[in-house]
Amino acid sequence: MSGPDGDRRVDFFDDLDILPDTTSDERPLGWGEDGGDDDTARLVDERPPHWD
Repeated sequence: MSGPDGDRRVDFFDDLDILPDTTSDERPLGWGEDGGDDDTARLVDERPPHWD
């Protein structure tokens, strides 16, 4: 029988992604959008008139 758990060697992998920063339902495709990451053109088009 092996020793106690405290004596066991455990290798950690730094590149292991356990949970993503953004889940698939939080991305534009999860909301049924086209998935374009650059919203600059849309935001400029939707500027309120009093900002000019």
